[in-house]
Amino acid sequence: MEFARISAPSLKSLFVSQLQGMILSGELPVGAQLPPERELAERMQVSRAVVNSGLAELAKQGFLEVQPRQGVRVADYRRKGNLGTLVAIMEYRGGVLGKREIRSILEVRRALEHLAVESAIDHASEDDMAALGETVSALARCKTPAEAAEAAFLFQHTLAFIGGNNILPLIYYSFKPPVITLWIRFCRLYGTQALLHSTERLYTHLQARDKRAAAAWIDAYLGEAIDGAHQIYDITHGA
Repeated sequence: MEFARISAPSLKSLFVSQLQGMILSGELPVGAQLPPERELAERMQVSRAVVNSGLAELAKQGFLEVQPRQGVRVADYRRKGNLGTLVAIMEYRGGVLGKREIRSILEVRRALEHLAVESAIDHASEDDMAALGETVSALARCKTPAEAAEAAFLFQHTLAFIGGNNILPLIYYSFKPPVITLWIRFCRLYGTQALLHSTERLYTHLQARDKRAAAAWIDAYLGEAIDGAHQIYDITHGA
């Protein structure tokens, strides 16, 4: 039996996590001025190097805005944020996304999936389609929600790749953390077979190179997740 190494988070990680929590909870509102680095270091009992690198990380995530000669202020992460911000929000809530975030992710995914399907039908070779089919078979062998989520992501990423668009696979991969979280929740609510069914049906339309049927199925099963019988919102975080 092997035991994984236990490692404590770095001081920088703890610093970033604490400020993220203060911003997301509203304790530090948008526009609030942060104390100078030296003062922050003294208050939080860390080095200025930790504070400096932590503030840079928070600015990169869209939580802070560094203004030359004016210091650091809390930014509106809804305007300044990126996918790193979304991951931070998920971690702050223990991996739970609010209804607005889930709906937004699913709507973006629907648009991307239409593009991926059209590109694959137009450009993928028969060998490419066969490779995509292997990912469906892998999904069918999965026993746990986590395994199924990883396999479903591999299907989607492969689908994006075989269409020949160089940017689309990168976009898909950047969405991996929140998408995996949502698929795990879907499988826990409705079972891995439900995820397998939607994937197999889409693959059937791809094999037939039937754009209309594939597009209709994308709208149907993602519509169920957004507004229908297979919603994956968490009722305790409905905002």
